[in-house]
Amino acid sequence: MFDNLPYEFHISFRYLLAKKRHKTLSLNTFISIAGITLGTAALMATLAVMTGFKEDLREKILGTNSHIVITDRLKESIEQYPKLLEGVRQTPHVIAATPFIYNQVLLSSEANVHGVVLRGVDTQTEGSITDIQKNLIEGKLSDLDVDHPAENKVILPSIIIGKELAIRLGVFTGDKINVISPVGETGPFGLIPRMKRFQVAGIFDSGFYEYDSSLAYISIKNAQDFFKMGNTVTGVEVRVDDYFNAGTIARAIEAKVGFPYQARDWMRLNKNLFTALQLEKSVMFIILALIILVASFNIIVILTMMVVEKKSEIAILRAMGATRKSIMMIFMLEGTTIGVVGTLIGIPLGYAVCALIPMIYTLPSDVYYISHIPVKIREVDVLLVSLSAILISFAATLYPSLQAGNLKPVEALRYE
Repeated sequence: MFDNLPYEFHISFRYLLAKKRHKTLSLNTFISIAGITLGTAALMATLAVMTGFKEDLREKILGTNSHIVITDRLKESIEQYPKLLEGVRQTPHVIAATPFIYNQVLLSSEANVHGVVLRGVDTQTEGSITDIQKNLIEGKLSDLDVDHPAENKVILPSIIIGKELAIRLGVFTGDKINVISPVGETGPFGLIPRMKRFQVAGIFDSGFYEYDSSLAYISIKNAQDFFKMGNTVTGVEVRVDDYFNAGTIARAIEAKVGFPYQARDWMRLNKNLFTALQLEKSVMFIILALIILVASFNIIVILTMMVVEKKSEIAILRAMGATRKSIMMIFMLEGTTIGVVGTLIGIPLGYAVCALIPMIYTLPSDVYYISHIPVKIREVDVLLVSLSAILISFAATLYPSLQAGNLKPVEALRYE
């Protein structure tokens, strides 16, 4: 099978598997391969974890938030939102659009008080924008439209809160909580906060601690009544067919609906977070590539020793007509083969490490926002790691190969 290969390949493989008095070189060869293998596996596993974190975070964010948010540049609320909705829905690549109200309030129970973001949503269309319906572990989104009778003929509107928020407040489905707005009405004794009693109609679990501990939903009608907004909304949420193209679609929406509306896509709204994650991934790649770089120094040592050990054989080859290029190719093939073999072993090892990581390690969700280590192996990352390992191994062969190619036969054989 290998008989038709050029003689440079045969000599290179023979040198790699040196026997008898060259056992040290053979041992160093296996050590170099092990170094490349471990470096490749570590780099691959790290990139998979970093990619997993980024994509898991993106899915959590897009599961709770829309792809595009439209607001008014001049005012805090939008009055003619039905007309705005009609224009947005006619924009190409827009799947759905719905109005929303967004404000910060305090929630209080008998056990605790906690500040949250209160979102008023349209229960008929919110499910087409976010995954709130899928994330509910108790109740239904339509329950927000149901009012509950209480003592003294008082009617309590419904509210849906996050799982972690329910734990903090010590409440369950059916319990009553108070919603307190810091922006109230001015009375004879100063500012009086606005307060209303709600009944917990459902609990959601988005898998993202930040949302589960600081987000609550009520119907858009109850939000308008509570915040005294009349028939206005904070903005419009939009879902598109390709969220990676949300920025371009957002600009198309702005062009269609005109000033004073502004459309911001999810990448723009979370730019700092995703930029930091990408920077961290790039830095980790550079740091862990140093492992492969360190292993490549062993390749330099092996080839340098090989040039010294095989000085007479190199001289004989040159005397027999081998060109300088052929001698260099022998040692380049040797070092590159070490890199290729180490990479071929390291890739399956990296896959094995990636499979073990989620089973071995867990994270405190209140610190890292998620409860497990997500792992996502991308083919482009595997290709990048493989090429990096092989190129670094090849670069390590250049200096020893030049030494071998520049060796003069007369000087090498003088003392033989």
